Amino acid sequence: METLNVAGQLAALVSALILIVVAPLEMFFYGRPKVAKFLSVDPEHADSVKLWSFCIGARNLLSALGAIAGLAMIRWGDPLAGTVVVLCFCWYMLLASLAMAAADAMGYWKPRGGSLKGTVSSSVLPLVVVVSPLFA
Repeated sequence: METLNVAGQLAALVSALILIVVAPLEMFFYGRPKVAKFLSVDPEHADSVKLWSFCIGARNLLSALGAIAGLAMIRWGDPLAGTVVVLCFCWYMLLASLAMAAADAMGYWKPRGGSLKGTVSSSVLPLVVVVSPLFA
């Protein structure tokens, strides 16, 4: 493996950009009705989970910035090291989204099954990235 193929790089970039857009919603606007609807959460309990939503938003932002740093390394630095960085951050994104699915399956999401849209949408692009080296 020399570097990520174009599809993997593009999927990493789009995934990172999505997280950059969503992070402030999770961190600062979680309790607003339109944001809560977009994030598929119950705004009635938003105050109870502000700490967690802020932390999740911050972690998402950090993973996005890490993936972008890796992409910059691929383009302008050490392509192999950049590929490793991108893959690490995208594995984190993928596993974090699968953890959300597991939490939902255990009944931590109300109503159960409510995280399906978020789980699928946050899993697809990182999955493309982590399997893209198989097609290089």
